[in-house]
Amino acid sequence: MLEIGSIIDGKYKILNQIGQGGMSVVYLAMNERANKQWAVKEVRKDGVRDFAFVRQGLIVEMEMLKKLRHPYLPTIIDVIDLEDSFLIVMDYIEGIPFRKALEEYGALPQGDVIEWAKQLCEVLGYLHSRPFPIIYRDMKPDNIMLKPDGSIALIDFGIAREYKPYALRDTRALGTQGYAAPEQFGGQEQTDARTDLYGLGTTLYHLVRIC
Repeated sequence: MLEIGSIIDGKYKILNQIGQGGMSVVYLAMNERANKQWAVKEVRKDGVRDFAFVRQGLIVEMEMLKKLRHPYLPTIIDVIDLEDSFLIVMDYIEGIPFRKALEEYGALPQGDVIEWAKQLCEVLGYLHSRPFPIIYRDMKPDNIMLKPDGSIALIDFGIAREYKPYALRDTRALGTQGYAAPEQFGGQEQTDARTDLYGLGTTLYHLVRIC
């Protein structure tokens, strides 16, 4: 893990840990030269069983986000490949994931959920209309940040993929049970925009009704 107070790449000072997932830790960092805060996502090479596969996923995530510009998506700033870890520096998004909001408040107001649904539809429409459509594949409360101004941000593109018209099926079954569409596990066909609509529907249902 990165040491609090350490300076990475000569410019990013690690302030504190702000999140942790199965494969990564996220830190709040300050670029003191620019006087701006960033989020630093760290994946340690010795903490992942198949790091080569995970690293490739991170590179894909980075390359996708570097091409995108949308108010509901984070922007990739820097990528640092250290001896013992792989770091992605991106926009720091202030707020809480919907998973935490559900834990604190229970089912969320339907009127608010409708507004968030419109924002999610907007960002999915943007992703699906790229020259090479991006299929997100991981819509769930954990991956949607609720910002202080009431807007959302869609984060974590670790299993997103570009749609390939010539492909018959995805190369690997990935997704979160309870949110992922059946085709993400069956291996019988390629995921497409409909896959994200399925995940959106299950997510919105969860936001208004605690299961």
